[in-house]
Amino acid sequence: MDEQMHKDAVRLANALETLNAHRFVRIHNSTLRLVWYQFLRGLAFGFGTVVGASALVSVVVVFLSQVEFIPVLGELATRIIEEIELGRQ
Repeated sequence: MDEQMHKDAVRLANALETLNAHRFVRIHNSTLRLVWYQFLRGLAFGFGTVVGASALVSVVVVFLSQVEFIPVLGELATRIIEEIELGRQ
């Protein structure tokens, strides 16, 4: 039983060494590195959100501009397009 506990302790020590050598853990060991990592992560997230939302809105506006033959949606699409055009000016 004592031999099994020793083997388990050695395996646990090896696993902890591997974990401590991981880049993610090293980043969290330094406050400055962590702040820099989170800053870059926030920039990437914000940029991705803006680009994704712009693409989605563009697709929706193009789709709505093609649906003018349906009376209710056509009027709504026309108003949305007019508002976007006013916003550009």
